[in-house]
Amino acid sequence: MSELLNDLQFRGLVNQITDEEGLTKVLEEEKIKLYGGFDPTADSLHIGHLLPVLVLKRFQLHGHHPIALVGGATGLIGDPSGKKAERTLNTADIVQDWSDRIKGQLSRFLDFEAEENPAIIANNYDWIGSLDVISFLRDVGKNFGINYMLAKDSVKTRIESGISFTEFSYMILQSFDFLKLYQNNDCKLQIGGSDQWGNITSGLELIRKSEENAKAYGLTIPLVTKADGTKFGKTEGGAIWLDREKTSPYEFYQFWINTDDRDVVKYLKYFTFLSQAEIEQFEQEVINAPEKRMAQKALAEEVTKLVHGEDALEQAIKISAALFSGDIKQLTGNEILEGFKDVPSTKIEEAEINLVDLLIEAKIAPSKRQAREDITNGAIYINGDRVQELDKVISNEDKIDGQFTVVRRGKKKYFLIRYA
Repeated sequence: MSELLNDLQFRGLVNQITDEEGLTKVLEEEKIKLYGGFDPTADSLHIGHLLPVLVLKRFQLHGHHPIALVGGATGLIGDPSGKKAERTLNTADIVQDWSDRIKGQLSRFLDFEAEENPAIIANNYDWIGSLDVISFLRDVGKNFGINYMLAKDSVKTRIESGISFTEFSYMILQSFDFLKLYQNNDCKLQIGGSDQWGNITSGLELIRKSEENAKAYGLTIPLVTKADGTKFGKTEGGAIWLDREKTSPYEFYQFWINTDDRDVVKYLKYFTFLSQAEIEQFEQEVINAPEKRMAQKALAEEVTKLVHGEDALEQAIKISAALFSGDIKQLTGNEILEGFKDVPSTKIEEAEINLVDLLIEAKIAPSKRQAREDITNGAIYINGDRVQELDKVISNEDKIDGQFTVVRRGKKKYFLIRYA
């Protein structure tokens, strides 16, 4: 087996290969072009997309040429794979805008300027958008038997709940993508999640029927799971996005640092470029000193740096340390906004306000009696400092960057005060 496939196997990144012996041979003999597809179903990729992107990057680091295919056309159709119901169709303008955003995100991970093996960006709207229905039915659709399509998991699992002809045809369009990239770019390998196996093998079948002596391959990677049974990449706040405006670097960092001990070694293999020896060392740390959470820290640092850069990682660590220690005053206004994005927030009009009145106005305490009791009992903290004076007045010196005051009640209940 080639060095690259060995590494992918060690990392648990190989689910199925259509012809392992053939792929091993071609990877040892030449630098191939391979592709992975990314449909613009939102204005950003999320961490569910990160694994196939990083597999493309691993191939590029071994000298191969990855093609990142943005589904400008298939994004208008909707992939039924892994979905229990029809997707909502978006307008062409929205899909085009999302396609452009995704192209920008992909450039963070793949090197499109490399001298020897630059990555390639492609959009399947370039060949599907101009395809007329007669040509599609005669030249492409004719190669697909209904029974063959019905047997594929992506279709079979949707038959009972219902599937439109639009989504039913998705498999044909994705197969056509593989054929066009094979013909136009000499692309010999398609990668995708395990739910794409049926679509990938359909593409290989179309290539076999269309091209003599064709040599092409398919490789699927596992769908990422969590040991506790909950869905990977989801939190109470929703999906974990790669766009920092949708998921801040601090939130992103926190997602990874909270990884379960049962998952952390697997995620180190999936999402980082640490060596086998380094990962095995962290595996021992999880066994021998799980309370230190060294593996989680390494995972959070590696992935946050990869996605958002060194500066964003340092800021995320700074915010995390300040919240852990309670030393809020060291944070800037922007860091306060990032770290307290999801806590209750109240806007105060007054330049100065008595602490008891503030607790009532911000609904931190239900009554003045309770507010006074909380203060005298030492349950109230202003910007990390305990305050027990009933006559305390919140003034400019209590405003971080002149914009925010962070109030904590008890050990964990935070409130953000903004000023008009």
